[in-house]
Amino acid sequence: MLGNSQVSRRLTVGLLTSVGLLMAACGGSNNSVGTTTTTQGATAHASTVPTMAPTTTTAPPTTTAPPTTTAPPTTTTAAPVVPTGIQIGPGPLPRYTDQPQPAPGSCHYTYVGFDPLPDPNCTPGAINPQVTQGNIGSTICHTGYTSTIRPPSDVTQVEKIGSAAAYGYTGSLHTAEYDHLISLELGGDPNDPANLWVEPNDRPNATSTNNTKDALENKLKSLVCSGQITLTVAQQAIATNWVGAYQKYDT
Repeated sequence: MLGNSQVSRRLTVGLLTSVGLLMAACGGSNNSVGTTTTTQGATAHASTVPTMAPTTTTAPPTTTAPPTTTAPPTTTTAAPVVPTGIQIGPGPLPRYTDQPQPAPGSCHYTYVGFDPLPDPNCTPGAINPQVTQGNIGSTICHTGYTSTIRPPSDVTQVEKIGSAAAYGYTGSLHTAEYDHLISLELGGDPNDPANLWVEPNDRPNATSTNNTKDALENKLKSLVCSGQITLTVAQQAIATNWVGAYQKYDT
């Protein structure tokens, strides 16, 4: 039989051996766990690196401006410029009728030598509203224009007799002209009584209605159509004092 001391020694050795084996086993297990942890840590670290997707920028669609719309030009007709003291007549008419004249004896001539001037209270002059400075090329400066707007003689003959009575004219109607104070070729109104008068002939031995004022009318038309004076200036000159206008422009 073993003694107590021997039994204790063997138990101690056995116990130490078991503890050593147990520690060895634990040590190996720890190394394995550590390796696994390291590998997982590396794997986890690699998986957390963000992957940046390429950025795609889409340009906004191009906007085409709508086409510019230009408004059509506005056509306007310029109003006639009316010289001082002159009236605006009705203009050319499709059909003319006899116009009433001033009362007999109510109008009076003024003479400058042999040249008669009309009464401004009866015959101040009247313009044709269809003739303006802007359209003289297609109206008064166009050949044949006045023949298209002149009243017929059966109308003007009746008016001429009434005008002679208004002015107290007792001379020959054969040599006296029923005159447009502002002539048709200067934009005078065709049949407004304010623009018509019986004009005694300034030529003592006249055998027709031709007179000095006719020459002035032609001269002023030439000046207007050549651009040397305006239409308004010509109308004002002949309506205010045709004798003074003749002395200024036709000499």
